Amino acid sequence: MMDLLLYVFSGLLISAGLVGALLPVVPGPLIGYAGLVIMYFASRDPFSGKFLLIYGLLTAVVMLLDYLIPAYGARLLRGSRYGVMGCSIGVVLGLFFPPYGFIIGPLAGAFLGELLSGRSIKAALRSGAGSFAGFLAGTGLKVILSASMLYYYLKGLGLFN
Repeated sequence: MMDLLLYVFSGLLISAGLVGALLPVVPGPLIGYAGLVIMYFASRDPFSGKFLLIYGLLTAVVMLLDYLIPAYGARLLRGSRYGVMGCSIGVVLGLFFPPYGFIIGPLAGAFLGELLSGRSIKAALRSGAGSFAGFLAGTGLKVILSASMLYYYLKGLGLFN
């Protein structure tokens, strides 16, 4: 009975981590990793300690890159932190206008953030595009890592043996 609770709670955390990987303010990979750690304590023990250590390091690296890549994309195209912040705000607001809000929100947010910082329209478009590209790259990394956690969760349950 205890194993069943561990598996259910682990699955909920890993699923929440995958959804959270799409949101800029939710640490999706960290939530998913917590699910893997909880599953580790089930009696079947589907993961080794080495596996958890590697995934812990991957989670830390991806979360760090998620903060650095959008700023790098903005800087690469001469953007500012206003563009990066606007991009993050645009993601959250875009969630209320599916399905296009997820793409238009971050791009518009980055553009407006750059305009508010005093940039010209041309410069705001360029740096907004850099912020958006960085956001997409960081989100892509989080989704890939979180999806792999879901895969190993399902494999640990014996669905892919």
